[in-house]
Amino acid sequence: MPQSLACIYLHIVFSTKHRQPLIRPEIEDELYKYISGILRQHHSPVIAINGVADHIHILCRLSRTITVSKLLEEVKKGSSKWIKSKGEAYRNFYWQNGYGAFSISQSHAERVIRYIARQKQHHGQADFQQEYRALLRKYELEYDERYVWD
Repeated sequence: MPQSLACIYLHIVFSTKHRQPLIRPEIEDELYKYISGILRQHHSPVIAINGVADHIHILCRLSRTITVSKLLEEVKKGSSKWIKSKGEAYRNFYWQNGYGAFSISQSHAERVIRYIARQKQHHGQADFQQEYRALLRKYELEYDERYVWD
């Protein structure tokens, strides 16, 4: 086959370092647009993006030309540098080292879009750690609690 094609939906989750509540309302929309731009540059368009003060969720289509780890490296590096330029309050902003990346089928995309859209309501009931553990269980990923949080 002479042409390479891929349709990979990816649900990505990552938090601020030590889950610091630094994604403030005054930068939130602009941050999501900035991250969307980084993903677009890497041919991985955003389908949905949202979060709360200490973490974000992204649903995107992963390009066939980049690895998940390289994509997340670019997103975190670029957005962290951008946030730090937003003033003294963000001088010590960092993303956590790790991330969660979960493949989803196209038929489940609408459900994930709704889930991402409702993040603020959802986190009135569960914190990030509870939510993340639930995602890890749902996707049957083994993990070591000592290394998940930083």
